[in-house]
Amino acid sequence: MREYLFMALIAAAVTYLLVPLVRRFAIRIGAAPEIRERDVHTTPTPRLGGLAMYGGLVAGLLVASELAHTGQALNEAEGRPVMALIIAGGLITVTGFLDDWWGMDPFIKLAGQIAAAGVLVYFDLRLVYIPLPKDWGGSTSLDYTLSTIITIMVVVVTINAVNFVDGLDGLAAGIVCIAAMATWAYSIFLSKSISGDNITTTAGIAAILIGTCLGFLPHNFHPAKIFMGDTGAMLIGLVLASSIVTVTPVDPSVIEGINRFGVLLPLLVPAAVLVLPLIDLITAVVRRTSYGMSPFAPDRGHLHHRLMDIGHSHRRSVLIMYAWAFLFAFGLVAMSTIGVPVLMFPVVILLAVGVLVLMAAPRWRGRRGSQPSDDDGPPTGPMPPILPEPGSHAQPAMRPVQEPRDRANAEGRRIIPTAPRHP
Repeated sequence: MREYLFMALIAAAVTYLLVPLVRRFAIRIGAAPEIRERDVHTTPTPRLGGLAMYGGLVAGLLVASELAHTGQALNEAEGRPVMALIIAGGLITVTGFLDDWWGMDPFIKLAGQIAAAGVLVYFDLRLVYIPLPKDWGGSTSLDYTLSTIITIMVVVVTINAVNFVDGLDGLAAGIVCIAAMATWAYSIFLSKSISGDNITTTAGIAAILIGTCLGFLPHNFHPAKIFMGDTGAMLIGLVLASSIVTVTPVDPSVIEGINRFGVLLPLLVPAAVLVLPLIDLITAVVRRTSYGMSPFAPDRGHLHHRLMDIGHSHRRSVLIMYAWAFLFAFGLVAMSTIGVPVLMFPVVILLAVGVLVLMAAPRWRGRRGSQPSDDDGPPTGPMPPILPEPGSHAQPAMRPVQEPRDRANAEGRRIIPTAPRHP
């Protein structure tokens, strides 16, 4: 346990200390683009925060490989996960860097994502079978070709799901941090009953990812001083996907009797920790293709945009999505530890919808009556009355004067209406 805490602290400290340097570098090379129509921030903010996150990731991995328990598992695990993540992470970081700096065609960026996922497969970090209950035909073994295709699909989908949800200050880093915490908790739960390098590897990767996100959040939470950009969003998506890939090959027959979820756990946990980014990804693709647009075409219809449209502030929208992610991810992990039926998972979904309704209700009431408060700045409302200039005899127009403007006396001089008296 102390090793996991230590590697997380190393990753957090390195990331935190590198961010100011990366910020100055981004400003110097001009990686702080103008405001786009879909953006919610109002001032140009430097990107490339993912460079600092990659530095924290590499530092955490190198330190973890030298520790007694975790280092032994990482060095003896199949696929050499430390080297695989450093190379694949470096490739996806370079891809994101070029996209954040110069811009990149979506299909070229997709090719970079596939190449990074291919690096993981090359180092044998891949899904070897799909765990299924006996009633569904049992676990299905995958040959090398099918394993490669499915692993690349899982990694690419996870990368884009995280990238799509990165639209508000601190949103992607916080959601991925919560997902990594749930994955780490699930790994620790399994380690109490099962021993294996895969479980320790998953816990180590998740701990480093937690530290990387926590080290970046102080600079990225609203109001953000720097954005992670595609550089960081694709990187943490890749690392999160790798932790899912390493934990899923746990032998289903071994965990059959641990709890009521049985062999479904390796499928349900990844689905739970990624439920919010996946929902946003699926709805975005459906929405864009239904309007004849490319699935990669940016728009302003993501979940976080809709939360702000119904009246939530920037910071509150982020906290609501944190609550959703926490409820889904830790709800399933908690249910797996106490052994409840799988049918409880829809109850968690209904509870998450209830959280949205309860948090949105005050804003709906505010739209009907009083003005809602905004935690991002001064209250919004009517403009204050314009005060008269010094030396002017005009009074603030509290009530409109109904006298005609062009009345004149017998000499033809314009009559100036008398200002109303106020008690």
